[in-house]
Amino acid sequence: MSNLETEPAEVVCDERPGAGTAHDNGVFELLEPREVPLGGPRAMTVRRTLPQRARSLIGAWCFVDHYGPDDVTDREAGMVVPPHPHTGLQTVSWLFEGEIEHRDSSGAHSHVRPGEVNLMTAGSGIQHSEVSTATTRRLHGAQLWVALPDSDRHTAPFFEHAPAEPRTIGDATVRVFMGALGEDAASPLRLFSPLLGAQLDLPAGGVVELPVDPDFEHGLLVDAGPATLDGHDVPVAHLGYRGPGRTTLRVTAGEHPVRALLLGGVPLGQPIVMWWNFIGRSHDEIEAYRAQWQGDVIDGGTATGRFGRVDGYDGAPLPAPELPGVRLKPRE
Repeated sequence: MSNLETEPAEVVCDERPGAGTAHDNGVFELLEPREVPLGGPRAMTVRRTLPQRARSLIGAWCFVDHYGPDDVTDREAGMVVPPHPHTGLQTVSWLFEGEIEHRDSSGAHSHVRPGEVNLMTAGSGIQHSEVSTATTRRLHGAQLWVALPDSDRHTAPFFEHAPAEPRTIGDATVRVFMGALGEDAASPLRLFSPLLGAQLDLPAGGVVELPVDPDFEHGLLVDAGPATLDGHDVPVAHLGYRGPGRTTLRVTAGEHPVRALLLGGVPLGQPIVMWWNFIGRSHDEIEAYRAQWQGDVIDGGTATGRFGRVDGYDGAPLPAPELPGVRLKPRE
């Protein structure tokens, strides 16, 4: 999904002091969502929990948008995201309800449905479109971004799709779509840093003790609930954070069933500059990406260059917003 904000804020992401140390195992933070309208007056509204001032990243997870359930019987109310660019990241599309058609300039054409994951590695540069299908009546899911480490952020772009088979751990049904959880729940998708992404489903009154990597920090995004994470309350649409140093996480449901996404990873350890749909390391990089997108695609209409071309989408690509009037620079 694109960040369709017409005046996107500069986001400079860095580790907080002390992140990644063993003494963080007692840390709990509750991250509140903010509503962000994407596009014009009939835009989808998403609930964004990453990035924010309190915390920019969880592992290499740098962007979390949670949306729906939305009635999209009227096609104009569905997801219609024209071709738009990305650099330096992976996009992860995960659905609870509905179906989305994906096309990108690597030549990929795929559909994502509940229980399946679309992973697009933008690397040096890619463009893609996302449109909810004509048969979709309700749309509900999450769009997540993973920042690529400096050593791999210029890799050639590619696309992967895979089902996430359900596994039982304690009272929970677990679908791992990135990385691995326990001994027999793993995803085949390619990672560039140690990561975990999984959907958890718990019945009312259920509890699960999840084995986790102590080098990871974790976040629990609650879609249905509420839930408790190691005894801490996490309301619906909020994200509960736990620091590294833990070997297990305990998730509990109350009177209502819980559905949640568990995100984790080793702290990235590298500052990133994120603006619009680009991730780079400096103002000059972001400015160059924008100039290439505008010059090659929006003004030039060429299929060559950094971002290529999306075939099969009936419409024009998204122009980039104007850069802010000040240089993008890391916060100290």
